[in-house]
Amino acid sequence: MKKTLLFIGLVSIGLSACRKENTFDGPSINEINSKFAILESFKVDKSTADFETGNAIFSARFNKIVSWKITIKGSISKATKIISGESKVIDASNASWNGSTTLFPLFKTENCTATLLIASENDSASTTISISKTKLLPTGARMIANFENGLDPKWTKFFQSGASMECLVKADNFAPEGTKYLNMGGTVNWDWLIGLVDFNANAYNNNVTFPFSTNPENEYFNVLIYGDPDPKTNMTKALFQFKEDENSDGVFDPTKEDEYDYSVDVNWVGWRLISVKYAEMVTLENGSPIPPKGNKLHNPDKIGKISFLQLANPDFGFARCKIDLVSFTQNKALDL
Repeated sequence: MKKTLLFIGLVSIGLSACRKENTFDGPSINEINSKFAILESFKVDKSTADFETGNAIFSARFNKIVSWKITIKGSISKATKIISGESKVIDASNASWNGSTTLFPLFKTENCTATLLIASENDSASTTISISKTKLLPTGARMIANFENGLDPKWTKFFQSGASMECLVKADNFAPEGTKYLNMGGTVNWDWLIGLVDFNANAYNNNVTFPFSTNPENEYFNVLIYGDPDPKTNMTKALFQFKEDENSDGVFDPTKEDEYDYSVDVNWVGWRLISVKYAEMVTLENGSPIPPKGNKLHNPDKIGKISFLQLANPDFGFARCKIDLVSFTQNKALDL
Protein backbone atom coordinates (compact mmCIF):
# COMPACT_ATOMS: atom_id res chain seq x y z
CA MET A 1 0.00 0.00 0.00
CA LYS A 2 2.86 2.36 0.85
CA LYS A 3 4.47 1.65 -2.53
CA THR A 4 1.19 2.46 -4.28
CA LEU A 5 0.79 5.75 -2.46
CA LEU A 6 4.43 6.63 -3.18
CA PHE A 7 3.91 5.94 -6.90
CA ILE A 8 0.75 8.10 -7.01
CA GLY A 9 2.60 10.87 -5.22
CA LEU A 10 5.50 10.80 -7.68
CA VAL A 11 3.13 10.90 -10.65
CA SER A 12 1.31 13.87 -9.14
CA ILE A 13 4.60 15.71 -8.61
CA GLY A 14 5.64 14.96 -12.21
CA LEU A 15 2.39 16.23 -13.64
CA SER A 16 2.57 19.31 -11.47
CA ALA A 17 6.13 20.01 -12.67
CA CYS A 18 5.03 19.73 -16.32
CA ARG A 19 2.08 22.13 -15.86
CA LYS A 20 2.66 25.65 -17.16
CA GLU A 21 1.59 28.40 -14.82
CA ASN A 22 -0.64 31.08 -16.38
CA THR A 23 0.73 30.55 -19.91
CA PHE A 24 -1.21 29.98 -23.12
CA ASP A 25 -0.19 28.83 -26.58
CA GLY A 26 -2.02 30.94 -29.14
CA PRO A 27 -5.01 33.25 -28.65
CA SER A 28 -7.38 32.90 -25.72
CA ILE A 29 -10.91 31.55 -26.10
CA ASN A 30 -12.26 35.03 -25.41
CA GLU A 31 -10.13 36.47 -28.18
CA ILE A 32 -11.18 33.78 -30.67
CA ASN A 33 -14.86 34.33 -29.92
CA SER A 34 -14.68 38.11 -29.80
CA LYS A 35 -16.03 40.28 -32.57
CA PHE A 36 -13.26 41.69 -34.78
CA ALA A 37 -12.39 45.32 -34.18
CA ILE A 38 -9.78 47.74 -35.50
CA LEU A 39 -8.07 49.40 -32.54
CA GLU A 40 -5.75 51.61 -34.59
CA SER A 41 -6.61 52.49 -38.18
CA PHE A 42 -4.47 51.54 -41.17
CA LYS A 43 -1.93 54.21 -42.09
CA VAL A 44 1.56 54.82 -43.47
CA ASP A 45 4.24 56.80 -41.64
CA LYS A 46 4.89 59.26 -44.49
CA SER A 47 2.93 60.77 -47.34
CA THR A 48 5.97 60.87 -49.64
CA ALA A 49 8.64 58.18 -49.79
CA ASP A 50 12.25 58.62 -50.86
CA PHE A 51 13.38 55.02 -51.35
CA GLU A 52 16.96 56.10 -52.04
CA THR A 53 17.32 56.90 -48.35
CA GLY A 54 14.65 55.04 -46.40
CA ASN A 55 11.57 52.84 -46.13
CA ALA A 56 7.85 53.41 -45.70
CA ILE A 57 6.20 51.71 -42.74
CA PHE A 58 2.54 50.67 -42.62
CA SER A 59 0.73 50.22 -39.33
CA ALA A 60 -2.57 49.09 -37.82
CA ARG A 61 -3.73 47.27 -34.68
CA PHE A 62 -6.59 44.81 -34.10
CA ASN A 63 -8.18 43.19 -31.07
CA LYS A 64 -7.24 39.67 -32.20
CA ILE A 65 -4.88 37.81 -34.50
CA VAL A 66 -5.97 37.86 -38.15
CA SER A 67 -4.44 37.11 -41.54
CA TRP A 68 -3.93 40.34 -43.46
CA LYS A 69 -2.57 41.47 -46.83
CA ILE A 70 -1.40 44.89 -47.97
CA THR A 71 -1.45 45.48 -51.75
CA ILE A 72 0.37 48.57 -53.04
CA LYS A 73 -0.28 49.63 -56.64
CA GLY A 74 1.36 52.35 -58.70
CA SER A 75 -1.02 54.68 -60.52
CA ILE A 76 1.26 55.03 -63.58
CA SER A 77 3.44 51.92 -63.66
CA LYS A 78 0.69 49.54 -62.46
CA ALA A 79 3.45 47.86 -60.44
CA THR A 80 2.32 45.84 -57.42
CA LYS A 81 3.90 45.14 -54.06
CA ILE A 82 2.28 42.61 -51.71
CA ILE A 83 3.04 42.39 -47.99
CA SER A 84 1.17 39.84 -45.88
CA GLY A 85 1.17 38.40 -42.40
CA GLU A 86 -0.81 37.02 -39.47
CA SER A 87 -0.80 39.12 -36.32
CA LYS A 88 -2.67 41.58 -34.11
CA VAL A 89 -0.26 44.38 -34.96
CA ILE A 90 1.08 45.72 -38.25
CA ASP A 91 4.26 47.74 -37.77
CA ALA A 92 7.91 48.11 -38.79
CA SER A 93 8.63 44.48 -37.90
CA ASN A 94 6.29 43.04 -40.54
CA ALA A 95 5.19 45.84 -42.90
CA SER A 96 8.23 47.86 -43.91
CA TRP A 97 8.40 48.66 -47.65
CA ASN A 98 11.71 49.55 -49.32
CA GLY A 99 10.22 50.36 -52.72
CA SER A 100 10.62 46.83 -54.08
CA THR A 101 8.17 45.12 -56.42
CA THR A 102 6.29 41.83 -56.24
CA LEU A 103 4.66 41.98 -59.67
CA PHE A 104 6.59 43.85 -62.38
CA PRO A 105 7.11 46.41 -63.83
CA LEU A 106 9.05 48.41 -61.26
CA PHE A 107 7.53 51.38 -59.48
CA LYS A 108 8.13 54.86 -60.88
CA THR A 109 7.99 58.29 -59.28
CA GLU A 110 4.22 58.18 -58.89
CA ASN A 111 1.28 58.09 -56.53
CA CYS A 112 0.38 54.73 -55.05
CA THR A 113 -2.64 53.30 -53.31
CA ALA A 114 -2.09 50.82 -50.47
CA THR A 115 -5.05 48.62 -49.57
CA LEU A 116 -5.26 46.51 -46.42
CA LEU A 117 -7.48 43.43 -46.77
CA ILE A 118 -8.60 41.16 -43.94
CA ALA A 119 -10.42 38.50 -45.92
CA SER A 120 -11.77 36.50 -42.95
CA GLU A 121 -13.56 39.61 -41.68
CA ASN A 122 -14.56 40.96 -45.08
CA ASP A 123 -12.91 44.21 -44.07
CA SER A 124 -10.55 46.56 -45.91
CA ALA A 125 -8.98 50.00 -45.65
CA SER A 126 -6.84 52.15 -47.92
CA THR A 127 -4.24 54.89 -47.74
CA THR A 128 -2.05 56.68 -50.27
CA ILE A 129 1.67 57.30 -50.61
CA SER A 130 3.67 59.19 -53.24
CA ILE A 131 7.10 58.01 -54.43
CA SER A 132 9.53 60.90 -54.87
CA LYS A 133 12.61 58.71 -55.52
CA THR A 134 12.60 55.06 -56.53
CA LYS A 135 14.71 52.26 -55.08
CA LEU A 136 18.38 52.27 -56.06
CA LEU A 137 20.36 49.28 -57.24
CA PRO A 138 22.39 47.94 -54.30
CA THR A 139 25.89 49.22 -53.64
CA GLY A 140 28.37 47.24 -55.69
CA ALA A 141 25.89 46.34 -58.43
CA ARG A 142 27.38 46.40 -61.93
CA MET A 143 25.02 47.17 -64.76
CA ILE A 144 25.73 45.18 -67.91
CA ALA A 145 22.75 46.40 -69.95
CA ASN A 146 19.54 48.30 -69.29
CA PHE A 147 19.20 49.36 -72.96
CA GLU A 148 18.34 52.97 -72.12
CA ASN A 149 20.92 54.07 -74.71
CA GLY A 150 19.99 51.42 -77.26
CA LEU A 151 22.44 48.78 -78.49
CA ASP A 152 26.02 49.76 -77.72
CA PRO A 153 28.14 49.69 -80.91
CA LYS A 154 30.85 47.90 -78.91
CA TRP A 155 28.54 44.94 -78.33
CA THR A 156 28.59 42.17 -80.90
CA LYS A 157 25.17 41.41 -82.38
CA PHE A 158 23.77 38.78 -84.72
CA PHE A 159 20.11 38.44 -85.67
CA GLN A 160 18.77 35.85 -88.08
CA SER A 161 16.94 36.86 -91.27
CA GLY A 162 13.81 34.82 -90.61
CA ALA A 163 10.17 35.82 -90.90
CA SER A 164 8.63 38.57 -88.76
CA MET A 165 11.99 39.28 -87.12
CA GLU A 166 12.00 41.99 -84.50
CA CYS A 167 15.35 42.23 -82.73
CA LEU A 168 15.65 45.74 -81.43
CA VAL A 169 15.46 48.00 -78.41
CA LYS A 170 11.88 49.13 -77.80
CA ALA A 171 10.32 51.87 -75.67
CA ASP A 172 6.72 51.18 -74.72
CA ASN A 173 4.50 50.18 -71.80
CA PHE A 174 6.23 46.79 -71.53
CA ALA A 175 9.40 48.40 -70.10
CA PRO A 176 9.86 46.96 -66.58
CA GLU A 177 12.28 49.72 -65.50
CA GLY A 178 13.35 52.93 -67.15
CA THR A 179 11.81 53.32 -70.59
CA LYS A 180 13.49 50.69 -72.80
CA TYR A 181 14.23 46.97 -73.10
CA LEU A 182 15.56 44.49 -75.68
CA ASN A 183 12.87 42.71 -77.69
CA MET A 184 13.83 39.63 -79.72
CA GLY A 185 11.47 37.50 -81.76
CA GLY A 186 10.77 35.92 -85.11
CA THR A 187 10.37 32.66 -87.02
CA VAL A 188 13.57 30.81 -87.90
CA ASN A 189 12.59 27.42 -89.37
CA TRP A 190 16.14 26.20 -90.09
CA ASP A 191 17.98 26.89 -86.84
CA TRP A 192 17.49 27.08 -83.07
CA LEU A 193 19.13 30.50 -82.90
CA ILE A 194 16.87 33.54 -83.18
CA GLY A 195 19.62 36.03 -82.34
CA LEU A 196 22.40 36.90 -79.93
CA VAL A 197 24.14 39.82 -78.25
CA ASP A 198 27.68 39.69 -76.86
CA PHE A 199 28.33 42.12 -74.02
CA ASN A 200 32.09 42.58 -74.33
CA ALA A 201 34.09 43.70 -71.31
CA ASN A 202 36.00 46.29 -73.34
CA ALA A 203 32.73 48.11 -74.01
CA TYR A 204 32.68 49.20 -70.36
CA ASN A 205 36.17 49.78 -69.06
CA ASN A 206 38.54 49.24 -71.99
CA ASN A 207 39.88 46.19 -70.15
CA VAL A 208 39.79 42.61 -71.35
CA THR A 209 37.73 41.40 -68.36
CA PHE A 210 34.87 42.72 -66.22
CA PRO A 211 35.71 44.23 -62.81
CA PHE A 212 34.08 41.42 -60.83
CA SER A 213 35.46 39.95 -57.61
CA THR A 214 37.56 36.79 -57.45
CA ASN A 215 35.02 34.96 -55.27
CA PRO A 216 32.31 33.15 -57.29
CA GLU A 217 30.27 32.60 -54.11
CA ASN A 218 29.80 36.38 -53.80
CA GLU A 219 28.83 37.15 -57.40
CA TYR A 220 25.20 36.92 -58.56
CA PHE A 221 24.01 37.26 -62.14
CA ASN A 222 20.60 38.93 -62.55
CA VAL A 223 18.29 39.59 -65.48
CA LEU A 224 14.64 40.48 -66.05
CA ILE A 225 13.02 38.23 -68.68
CA TYR A 226 9.58 38.65 -70.21
CA GLY A 227 7.88 35.44 -71.35
CA ASP A 228 5.07 35.11 -73.86
CA PRO A 229 4.52 31.38 -74.51
CA ASP A 230 0.92 31.48 -75.71
CA PRO A 231 -0.37 28.65 -77.95
CA LYS A 232 0.66 30.56 -81.08
CA THR A 233 4.15 31.31 -79.78
CA ASN A 234 7.11 28.96 -79.52
CA MET A 235 8.65 28.86 -76.06
CA THR A 236 12.03 30.56 -75.88
CA LYS A 237 15.17 29.25 -74.27
CA ALA A 238 17.26 32.10 -72.90
CA LEU A 239 20.92 31.05 -72.77
CA PHE A 240 23.55 33.18 -71.04
CA GLN A 241 27.22 32.33 -71.56
CA PHE A 242 30.11 33.62 -69.42
CA LYS A 243 33.42 33.26 -71.19
CA GLU A 244 36.55 33.47 -69.09
CA ASP A 245 39.73 34.91 -70.54
CA GLU A 246 42.03 33.00 -68.23
CA ASN A 247 45.31 34.23 -69.75
CA SER A 248 44.02 37.84 -70.17
CA ASP A 249 45.07 38.03 -73.81
CA GLY A 250 41.75 39.55 -74.90
CA VAL A 251 40.64 36.42 -76.78
CA PHE A 252 38.46 33.59 -75.52
CA ASP A 253 39.74 30.15 -76.58
CA PRO A 254 36.84 27.66 -76.28
CA THR A 255 39.28 24.71 -76.37
CA LYS A 256 41.45 25.87 -73.47
CA GLU A 257 39.43 28.32 -71.35
CA ASP A 258 36.34 27.94 -69.21
CA GLU A 259 32.85 28.93 -70.27
CA TYR A 260 30.04 28.73 -67.73
CA ASP A 261 26.41 28.82 -68.81
CA TYR A 262 22.91 29.43 -67.52
CA SER A 263 19.91 28.28 -69.55
CA VAL A 264 16.28 28.91 -68.66
CA ASP A 265 13.06 27.81 -70.39
CA VAL A 266 10.93 30.93 -70.62
CA ASN A 267 7.63 29.17 -69.93
CA TRP A 268 5.79 31.92 -68.05
CA VAL A 269 3.87 35.04 -69.03
CA GLY A 270 5.12 38.47 -67.98
CA TRP A 271 8.33 39.77 -66.42
CA ARG A 272 10.32 37.63 -63.99
CA LEU A 273 13.57 38.33 -62.18
CA ILE A 274 16.15 35.59 -62.63
CA SER A 275 19.13 35.51 -60.25
CA VAL A 276 21.83 32.85 -60.01
CA LYS A 277 25.07 32.59 -58.07
CA TYR A 278 28.07 32.40 -60.40
CA ALA A 279 29.56 29.50 -58.42
CA GLU A 280 26.48 27.40 -59.25
CA MET A 281 26.75 27.72 -63.04
CA VAL A 282 27.86 24.77 -65.15
CA THR A 283 29.34 24.30 -68.61
CA LEU A 284 26.73 23.22 -71.16
CA GLU A 285 26.97 21.61 -74.56
CA ASN A 286 23.71 21.22 -76.47
CA GLY A 287 21.93 21.78 -73.18
CA SER A 288 23.77 19.07 -71.23
CA PRO A 289 26.50 19.59 -68.59
CA ILE A 290 30.08 18.81 -69.60
CA PRO A 291 33.44 19.37 -67.86
CA PRO A 292 34.89 22.87 -68.34
CA LYS A 293 37.81 23.05 -70.75
CA GLY A 294 40.06 25.48 -68.90
CA ASN A 295 41.31 25.52 -65.32
CA LYS A 296 37.89 24.23 -64.16
CA LEU A 297 37.57 27.04 -61.60
CA HIS A 298 34.88 29.68 -61.50
CA ASN A 299 36.81 32.94 -61.97
CA PRO A 300 34.33 35.84 -62.25
CA ASP A 301 37.21 38.32 -62.44
CA LYS A 302 38.30 36.60 -65.67
CA ILE A 303 34.97 37.01 -67.53
CA GLY A 304 35.72 38.78 -70.79
CA LYS A 305 32.40 38.32 -72.57
CA ILE A 306 28.78 37.71 -71.53
CA SER A 307 26.53 36.42 -74.30
CA PHE A 308 22.74 36.29 -74.49
CA LEU A 309 21.28 33.84 -77.01
CA GLN A 310 17.59 33.44 -77.76
CA LEU A 311 16.91 29.85 -78.84
CA ALA A 312 13.71 28.18 -80.04
CA ASN A 313 12.75 24.89 -81.68
CA PRO A 314 12.70 25.58 -85.46
CA ASP A 315 9.73 23.22 -85.90
CA PHE A 316 7.40 25.30 -83.71
CA GLY A 317 7.28 28.65 -85.46
CA PHE A 318 7.31 32.16 -84.05
CA ALA A 319 9.11 32.75 -80.73
CA ARG A 320 9.90 35.85 -78.72
CA CYS A 321 11.10 37.19 -75.41
CA LYS A 322 12.27 40.44 -73.87
CA ILE A 323 15.16 41.11 -71.49
CA ASP A 324 16.20 44.05 -69.33
CA LEU A 325 18.39 45.02 -66.40
CA VAL A 326 21.24 42.59 -67.06
CA SER A 327 23.49 43.00 -64.02
CA PHE A 328 25.80 41.50 -61.42
CA THR A 329 25.42 42.03 -57.67
CA GLN A 330 27.65 41.09 -54.78
CA ASN A 331 26.80 38.97 -51.74
CA LYS A 332 23.12 38.54 -52.57
CA ALA A 333 20.71 38.35 -55.47
CA LEU A 334 19.21 41.55 -56.84
CA ASP A 335 16.29 42.81 -54.76
CA LEU A 336 13.84 44.75 -56.90
